[in-house]
Amino acid sequence: MSMNARAVEGRKAVHLPPVPAAIHNEDVANVFDSIADLLAVRQDNAFRIRAYRNAARVIRGLGSEVSEMISTGKDLDELPGVGKDLAAQIREIVSTGTSSRLKKIEKSTPATLGELLRIPSLGPKRVSRLYHELGIRNVQELEQAVRDGKLQSLKGFGEKMQERILDVLQAQRVKKPRMLHDRAGRYVASLLESLRHVPGTEEVVLAGSYRRGRETVGDIDMLASASRPLQLMDAFIHHADVSEVLAQGPARATVLLHNGLQVDLRVIDKESFGAALLYFTGSKAHNIELRRRAKNRGLKINEYGVFRGKQRVAGETETSVYQALGLPFIPSELREMQGEFAAAEKKALPVLVERASLRGDLHAHTDATDGQATLAQMAQAAQTLGFEYLGITDHSMHTRIAHGLDGKHLLREMEAIDKLNASLQKFTILKGIEVDILEDGSLDMPDDVLRQLDFVIGAVHSNFGLSREKQTARLLRAMDHPYFSILAHPTGRLLGEREPYAVDIERVIHAAHQRGCFIELNSQPQRLDLQDNYCRVARDAGVLIAISSDAHGTSDFSFLDFGVVQARRGWLGAKDVLNTRPLAQLRKLLKATFS
Repeated sequence: MSMNARAVEGRKAVHLPPVPAAIHNEDVANVFDSIADLLAVRQDNAFRIRAYRNAARVIRGLGSEVSEMISTGKDLDELPGVGKDLAAQIREIVSTGTSSRLKKIEKSTPATLGELLRIPSLGPKRVSRLYHELGIRNVQELEQAVRDGKLQSLKGFGEKMQERILDVLQAQRVKKPRMLHDRAGRYVASLLESLRHVPGTEEVVLAGSYRRGRETVGDIDMLASASRPLQLMDAFIHHADVSEVLAQGPARATVLLHNGLQVDLRVIDKESFGAALLYFTGSKAHNIELRRRAKNRGLKINEYGVFRGKQRVAGETETSVYQALGLPFIPSELREMQGEFAAAEKKALPVLVERASLRGDLHAHTDATDGQATLAQMAQAAQTLGFEYLGITDHSMHTRIAHGLDGKHLLREMEAIDKLNASLQKFTILKGIEVDILEDGSLDMPDDVLRQLDFVIGAVHSNFGLSREKQTARLLRAMDHPYFSILAHPTGRLLGEREPYAVDIERVIHAAHQRGCFIELNSQPQRLDLQDNYCRVARDAGVLIAISSDAHGTSDFSFLDFGVVQARRGWLGAKDVLNTRPLAQLRKLLKATFS
């Protein structure tokens, strides 16, 4: 569709001159991820693939744009995991918007393999098998191969996987594409910031499912209050991130960004701003219940306010709208029609956990395995954030791709932690490990080593295809181990890539309560595992949740923000979270998991 293809609100959309596309960190990271995926499909050098993956992670976690670093003359090859070659590639992507390295790889690889890589649960390894062993190059060939039974001979393509592939392909035909919450936020960040600096603009905020903290979003809703709405609209549609103006009017415009994300901007009168924010935040079911309650009180509610007849009785703030309906303010994360009104009536809404409530992080990696920073660097970064403690949990040796530790090397790391702790003040590094839960439920580390740790995180990194009964039994056996503290990323999902493995997670949660251990909410944006509804199950069962970053670099501690939002959607307060405890209390809780 060409720019300004449609008009709304009685006005023709404006034809804009071409604007150079802004290149953000997410764009650069996506290029590196694409290169890594295609190299993996080609079965290229594993270290080369890992270098691109690590660089993508580092770039995503930067606090400033690489484009700004380049313009100010900063040396990119000083970034962790970014040498001279990758730095040169970054500069090329930022300056030209393209990557000659990616183009070169694409020339020798069927372009349609990218379609296969976007199918959840496949990944580069499976796509490589499809391509090299069966010659499958696109989605159509894959679907036909499944229906013809050609995948039965391939390792990793059992009956359940084949059924899942067909289900995904069918869903993709009808499902509107959605974007990870954190990715959408990064794409609109510069747009949001620039609009806030337009003269006459009083406020610009995000609404919709993004504000409710949904894991993925279909589009972005922005609301603004401004004394010069036309000037604000002009800045909106002319922003460098905008590729196409779908609609424009005096108080509303809709655009597409270069990455395909649709963004809606509405300029709202100040006296209606709260009502509009509530309305456009949703959810739809929450709004329907608000209208029902308003009607029962002889009132009318819409995006312009709460009215008794023609008189506006509320609307400037969300709190005023709720008060007009006899309700306390309901946090945006709870507005999913999941019992929030009943809780509000009983004055039983939870005081939700906040980022500032976290006293530390219990899941972090160093360069001893697959992290990008040293033990000292990770500790310094955590201390700078105001944490009291940090749990170092490098991988065990079964996770070969992460260069996991054996018992001998883990003991050496423990000695290094003791030595560093002796030099630290008001901060403690806790000795832990992310140990693989093997298929039979045993742990990938000798007991005589595990007992010397402060705590043990157990995680599933293999054999995702077990039946629900076997996978559940596997986790229960692991939690029965005398040195088991926390179950990491409990369902193994990767949003948009891998579905949760089959497991009775409610049974696992209740077993955790019986055994006195804890469940992790992994804050990595692609995981956000535990799901919000199961966070609530854990809370009701009395199981404490560890909100963890799973940091592989110093910038990854920012992932905790997303974990906190997920916890809030799960109705968790500070008392429901393990790592809101001060160190002395935390030590007692962790020690109690060792029997």
